[in-house]
Amino acid sequence: MHILVVEDEQKVASFIQRGLEGEGFNVDVANDGESGVELGSKNNYDLILMDCHMPEMDGFALCRKIRSFSPIPIIMLTARGEVTDRIVGLELGADDY
Repeated sequence: MHILVVEDEQKVASFIQRGLEGEGFNVDVANDGESGVELGSKNNYDLILMDCHMPEMDGFALCRKIRSFSPIPIIMLTARGEVTDRIVGLELGADDY
């Protein structure tokens, strides 16, 4: 399984990457939304894990862009747990929040 992690905090991205690779997954990391769109459009991923809080292009905008060209399953990882945030994320095309 090939997973794209989009996370702007390097320590968090590295932690997620190591954990997933330790379970046998092939993992690419993008450190911002633009890189996430670029990698997501070039590679055949089975899953995208993305942070909601990123500078310039947040996870909501990233999700919307990826959904415009791909049905790749998307899971949003965030500390934002408000019901309205979850609804927005899911309405934009995330598969889980």
